[in-house]
Amino acid sequence: MLGEARQTAPQEEPVPRLDGRRSDELRPCRITPGVLAFAEGSALIELGQTRVLCAVSVEDRVPAFLRGTGSGWITAEYAMLPRATQTRTPREAATGRIGGRTHEIQRLIGRSLRAITDLTALGERTLTVDCDVLQADGGTRTAAITGAYVALVLACERLRRQALTPGLPSPQPSATPPPHAGEGLGVREGEPVVEPSEFRWPLRQAVAAVSAGIVDGEVLLDLAYSEDARAEVDFNVVMTEDGRFVEVQGTAERQPFDRHVLDRILDLAAGGIRSLFAVQQEAIRAALGG
Repeated sequence: MLGEARQTAPQEEPVPRLDGRRSDELRPCRITPGVLAFAEGSALIELGQTRVLCAVSVEDRVPAFLRGTGSGWITAEYAMLPRATQTRTPREAATGRIGGRTHEIQRLIGRSLRAITDLTALGERTLTVDCDVLQADGGTRTAAITGAYVALVLACERLRRQALTPGLPSPQPSATPPPHAGEGLGVREGEPVVEPSEFRWPLRQAVAAVSAGIVDGEVLLDLAYSEDARAEVDFNVVMTEDGRFVEVQGTAERQPFDRHVLDRILDLAAGGIRSLFAVQQEAIRAALGG
């Protein structure tokens, strides 16, 4: 039930890091699909010591601005357990307000998933993606995106199965077909059935994300917290399976950086994300019996 990867495409002259990784190497990554019994789709992603639980819930309603349009919506919520961090962080619910960082990350996750989804294929449904950080050691937002995609595939596969009515042929997706669907995700009692003719596979391709940056003058992939805290330049990169960018967030924390450094960071991130796509696909195949 697990997808795993460790290594990315090689770069020039890798330099050992505190945890023994090369500059171009991901932390060990594992995605366990289907960890929650009641969510339409779920996955636990572990990236080094960072662990994020992702769950997708499907509701037969949409925000007011989409009513009557026939289009669906994907939104995300992000939170951290109080002891996900080295010292306790109070729950935001207890403080009565959601912080700016949380708002930013929620929007990023939602944008990333919507970018690879045909929202009209969802019909007037809302898919809410909950990303809860169980343990934080850097890269929580990028791990959330990578794990959330797997959970989203499982939720869409459940919708596909709901569309299967006895005596009728399976619906044919209009774009990317569901990956190696197995028999392990049946429709739960009481779930609505969608007419087969109404279903189209909504996910166009995979999406994943990784962090990168400059620490002590060295360009590094997938920063752990100890590296992120010292980073001179910090990037979060979100890419699609066909190599296009969904989002590039980059900040010079101490010193400005040159264009050639930016290109190097993006190349490094692209190599890491290619490895993450392989982890995602392994997890999906394990869940769906392919």
